[in-house]
Parts: sequence; structure tokens; C-alpha cells
Amino acid sequence: MRRIGILLVMSAGILHPGCYSLKGISIDPKVKTFFVQNIENAAASAPPTLAVDFTERLKDKIRTETPLRLVNDSPDAEFSGRITDFRVVPVAPRPGETVSLNRLEIRLQLLYTVNVEGAEGSWPAERTFSHFAEFGADQDLLSIQDRLIRQIFDQLLEDIFNAAFNNW
Repeated sequence: MRRIGILLVMSAGILHPGCYSLKGISIDPKVKTFFVQNIENAAASAPPTLAVDFTERLKDKIRTETPLRLVNDSPDAEFSGRITDFRVVPVAPRPGETVSLNRLEIRLQLLYTVNVEGAEGSWPAERTFSHFAEFGADQDLLSIQDRLIRQIFDQLLEDIFNAAFNNW
């Protein structure tokens, strides 16, 4: 019985493709290409490769999840911005003024500009995006930093993608 229900839902999606979208991407049809300027690292305590890694991850996400083509000259849409904060904040103090939990936070500001006249989608101003990952105070940040950064980047990229292409 459950299989029949699943088949009915899938059939409805095939028969009425305009009613459902797996991604929900909303890109103006006039926009065909994109470019991501090198994200600047304005966070004093950030690892030196953080901005480069984020720039490449953003390019990859757009390239693999949209029909847009990456170009270097005269893009229809472009992203620019900077990482503004990279810090560890104690979040769970224990009796005796010790900390049991820390939070790695990354904050960035981005601008999304659509360069095609009459096309929609540009942000009127830079937007701030931030996310964090928590880790135990007994853990050495350097030993888990790469994993935490990947985890934070995953969420930041999803938030940026939704803001630019899903009108969220």
C-alpha cells in the first residue's frame, strides 16, 4: 500500500511538472553566466586560505546546482564580498568560571549583482551571512578546525544559494 502511495506522488510530479520543483531555483532566464570575485579575508584571526577555499566552494555550488556557466569576462551575474569575522566564543560556562563548550563563528558580507538590463535578482545592498559550529572545550581547535569550517561553509553556502536563487 505504501508503494502505491509513493508511485502516485511520483506520477503526479511527472504529469504536472510545473507544480513541483526539486530545487525550487528561481533564476531570471536572461541570466546565463556568473562570476565569483575572490572573496577578501578581512578577519584577522582567520586561516590564510579561508577566503580562497570559500570562493572555490561557492563557484562549485553554483556550477553544479544551476544551469549557469562560470565566465571571467562580462558575467550576467556576479558575487563579491569579504569574510568579516572568524572567532571562537565560549558558550557554556561551568561552575568555577570554566567553559565546557566553544563556538566557532564565521561571518561574511556578500553582494549579488545581476548585470543584465531588465533581469531581476540583484540584492540592493550587501547581505551578512553567519553560521557557527560548536565543539567541546576539551578539544583542540586546530585538530578539528578543518571539519568545523567545512560544516559552517556547507550552511553558509546553502543560505547564500537560497538568498540568490530561491528568493529566500
